[in-house]
Amino acid sequence: MDMATKNPRLQILLEKPLYKAVATLADEEGVSMSTKARDLIKEALEHLEDMALERIVETRARKPAKLLTMREMRRRLDA
Repeated sequence: MDMATKNPRLQILLEKPLYKAVATLADEEGVSMSTKARDLIKEALEHLEDMALERIVETRARKPAKLLTMREMRRRLDA
């Protein structure tokens, strides 16, 4: 049975300490190093996204928008 995947692949070189850390985490979770590396990259990207969104929230908190009445909000949504 052919187990080829259509997902793109990424080949990376890791320093020994980083390689060992990923190997240890993968072993502890019973997953392949590839799966663990993918999961770590996903987590890092989610963290970066959270930080970017937090900066947006902080900026908006410094410049509060004008509050709208329910009537005005409904008018804008119906437009």
